[in-house]
Amino acid sequence: MTLFRIGDTVTVQDAYPLGHVRTPTFVRGKTGVVVAVAGVYPNPEELAYGRPGTPARTLYRVTFRQSDLWTDYRGPALDTATVDIFEHWLEAAGAQG
Repeated sequence: MTLFRIGDTVTVQDAYPLGHVRTPTFVRGKTGVVVAVAGVYPNPEELAYGRPGTPARTLYRVTFRQSDLWTDYRGPALDTATVDIFEHWLEAAGAQG
């Protein structure tokens, strides 16, 4: 069962843990919309250290407005970027972590 569905507004955790993580820094703390549920996969943050990658995590495709990601963005207002983000990095928009 997935925590989020297509169309849900989510916020990426604003966290900077040590070690290997797969969530780009430029989306941390930002809010976007789930546009796809990509499936369930072994956790790559665990696999990077030779561990089994358990528990498996749901991977989402989240779309952000470019102007929300880059304060100096000068392109069209409707430009977006889509990033694959694992569920343990996401929370419902407006939720307090």
